[in-house]
This record gives sequence, C-alpha cells and structure tokens, in this order.
Amino acid sequence: METMGRHVISELWGCDFAKLNDVEQIEQTFVDAALKSGAEVREVAFHKFAPQGVSGVVIISESHLTIHSFPEHGYASIDVYTCGDLDPNIAADYIAEALGAQTRETIELPRGMGPVHVKQSKANAL
Repeated sequence: METMGRHVISELWGCDFAKLNDVEQIEQTFVDAALKSGAEVREVAFHKFAPQGVSGVVIISESHLTIHSFPEHGYASIDVYTCGDLDPNIAADYIAEALGAQTRETIELPRGMGPVHVKQSKANAL
C-alpha cells in the first residue's frame, strides 16, 4: 500500500516572543504556508490565550496544519499533515522561518501504511 499522507512534526525553539503571541500574525502565516504548499484552505480557527500563547488549525482539503505556541519559552509545536502529492515540508519550512525559529527538530511520518516508522529525523539550527 502506498502512503495516504505525509505528516511533519516540528519542534521550534528560539522563536520571537511577539510573533508567538500574535494570533493574527500566526493565522496569516499558517494560511500563507498552506497556500505556498499548494493546499486548498477550507476552515481556519485560532485562539489567543491569556496571558500568552496561541493555538490554531488550518483545515485544508488535503488534511491540516496546527500550532500550539508557548511564547514565554520561545517554543512552538507545529504539525503539517498532507495527503496526495503535496510536500508538507514546504509549509513547515515557511512557518519556521516566519516565526524566527533559531533551532528546529523535525520528524516526518508516512501515514496510512500500517505501523508507523519514522522516515526522517533531523535537528538543525536555522
């Protein structure tokens, strides 16, 4: 069976506090990332927490992009899951750069192939 999708999970460290705490900027970044990867945006939902932090999702025809940000730690966890021919790394790379990540740890998992096997694991300073 061929993969039904690709799931990129990234740990972003050293991100800019203000960017991680700006719900409008994060929402626009995620919509732009989806479009840059060639995805079709369906729904967008983001929430700003008090005193800080943002969580959100962009639902795309090909699956989703999500974030949970922790500005006080300069950290964000993101997921980009795409089905079909889309490359989720295009969106994940765009998001990491837009949030000013200094360090990024990423794994990519094939989805829909049975038992999960880590395809790629990399850590790098940006």
